[in-house]
Amino acid sequence: MKRKNKVLQLAMLTAAAGFYLAMSTDIAAQGTRNCGPRELVVDRLADGYGETRQSMGLGANNSVVEVFASDESGTWTITVTSPNGMTCLVASGQAFEPLVEALPAKGNDA
Repeated sequence: MKRKNKVLQLAMLTAAAGFYLAMSTDIAAQGTRNCGPRELVVDRLADGYGETRQSMGLGANNSVVEVFASDESGTWTITVTSPNGMTCLVASGQAFEPLVEALPAKGNDA
């Protein structure tokens, strides 16, 4: 079961990183409107939406990309934290579902 959870986390991280890279120019254009100190952002996600960190990884320029979600409400949020500790909301939505998918067999193009 642990391997399946790691596959799920890797899939979520890959999607988040891809989205982050695609939207990185939009984040810069938004300024600090959707950004704040990491501790404050994480507290608001927990208190306001019941979201906890589901996965994380390193993004461009040593930023940390994280996926937060709530199993109860189904809400989810992707954040990016820069090395200076500023966390920006990249995307959010509803109907979060943890997936457990097997990797394709070696030599089998997906």
